[in-house]
Amino acid sequence: MNCRHCALPLKHLFLDLGSAPPSNAYLSEVSLQKKELSFPLRLFVCDRCWLVQTEDYLCSQELFTADYAYFSSTSAGWTQHAADYCTMIVDRLALNQDSFVIEIAANDGYLLKNFLTLNVPCLGIEPTESTARAAEKQGIEVVRKFFDHKYAQELVEEGRQADLIIGNNVYAHVPDINDFTSGLKKALKPKGTITLEFPHLLNLIRLNQFDTVYHEHYSYLSLHTVQSLFADAGLIVYDLEKLPTHGGSLRVYGGHADEGLSVSACVIEVLNDEKEAGMLSLSLYLAFQSQADRVKADLLDFLLTQKAEGKQVAAYGAAAKGNTLLNYAGVKADLLSFVSDAAPSKQGKYMPGSHIPILPPEAIREHKPDYVLILPWNIKEEIMQRNECVKEWGGRFVTAIPELKVH
Repeated sequence: MNCRHCALPLKHLFLDLGSAPPSNAYLSEVSLQKKELSFPLRLFVCDRCWLVQTEDYLCSQELFTADYAYFSSTSAGWTQHAADYCTMIVDRLALNQDSFVIEIAANDGYLLKNFLTLNVPCLGIEPTESTARAAEKQGIEVVRKFFDHKYAQELVEEGRQADLIIGNNVYAHVPDINDFTSGLKKALKPKGTITLEFPHLLNLIRLNQFDTVYHEHYSYLSLHTVQSLFADAGLIVYDLEKLPTHGGSLRVYGGHADEGLSVSACVIEVLNDEKEAGMLSLSLYLAFQSQADRVKADLLDFLLTQKAEGKQVAAYGAAAKGNTLLNYAGVKADLLSFVSDAAPSKQGKYMPGSHIPILPPEAIREHKPDYVLILPWNIKEEIMQRNECVKEWGGRFVTAIPELKVH
């Protein structure tokens, strides 16, 4: 396998999480009786451009299916984050009814609905039928496609280049990241702006966030690598913001490289942080496996201890990151009795790999577990607030990342 960006042959293993099914491939009662496919989940690092990337096994059409179960609007914190962004960016770029906004991976309309309210014309690009349909019900125009350079050319021919192109947590999900980036360049108006949000690889390493690794994430991104991707496409990263979302993300602002945009001090600061942390040398990456192994051992030790003492442990949040953690640790329903989740699309199904049943949030109060393992640790405060009832019977919350902690 060669690097997806610079084509250098890959030989340095960053992380090996064994084999697992796709993290969003939730199972029905019927599908439990069928053979479940698992694929190696391994990451390599390129020692030229420093892109961290999954080993190739699955194409995007196999991962982002018509019944894709991730709906962005499920998290109140995330929808508020999107609303705040829309208010900010409309003001910053002076967008109005004569502007045009494109969101790539628009999901269920969690973000673009705000542009409708602000009377800014917009288009969502979303390949999954289930979420696209939810967005259309809110009056959002949605094209069911994977974004690439070819479709960007179609937009140009239709006279639909954008003043603003948004991509939240999609940049890591594209197998041909060079083609995707050149598509951004093609679909962007002169003096237009691109904003991309993605989890920062530096935080994944520093905070041991290995559970954010799954087949849907083809790439794990540093600013250094994104800057290289943009430069090769004729774009420039001219500003950024550090965000708390998804365990620590970057929001980069990009534009056409030939428009004389000045680069902010924030960009220089993060590039320096990455260099000082060792992100431009192999030793940092090659030492990471032991951090994941420690979390696995600690989680299994905790669950086995509770089982021996007759305690019940349940989980909250049937998130993809939870599936990575449970499958890597080999946790099944004998150690974790059920997972509660607020998304109706997941309720009544089973976690891929572990086959742990997914129940509605009310199951927490009904079963009164002694411990609730919070799988989407990035919204643990929201989950603990939603489930304050756990304290009524002396229950406790637990997180496993970056290290096992009982709250």
